[in-house]
Amino acid sequence: MREPREPTLVRAPHWVSWLFGLVVVFLIPWTVYLTLTLPARHVTYRYDLAWVGFDVGLIAAFLVTTWAAFRGSKWLVPLAAVAGTMLLCDAWFDIVTSQGGGELWEAVGEAAAGEIPLAAICGFIVYDAETFLAATVTRFRRST
Repeated sequence: MREPREPTLVRAPHWVSWLFGLVVVFLIPWTVYLTLTLPARHVTYRYDLAWVGFDVGLIAAFLVTTWAAFRGSKWLVPLAAVAGTMLLCDAWFDIVTSQGGGELWEAVGEAAAGEIPLAAICGFIVYDAETFLAATVTRFRRST
């Protein structure tokens, strides 16, 4: 019978917890303020640059994640987390900035067929690596 695994804790300095807590305290009223004051429609310059720049960043994230996967690098987990997060952000903004009709359904289709499944694979890489790390650290601690 297998023994229950001990959880692996990652301890951050206390100031990190306080800083992130303050960010949350700031972001909640800021988000309420934006909800009440931002216009539903906004025309902007450089819209194309924003999207192309994001897609270039997404390409870079996939490129280095691919490299890490081929090399078996320790950077695979954080890079997969970045790529997966960027994919979900891409899906979200494609859908909410579409003009409706066919454009909306195209964005939903791309999200359902491409971005979300790829993000799920990235999430599985992160989850599986975490499980492996937890099991390995627990075994190492028991043997010492």
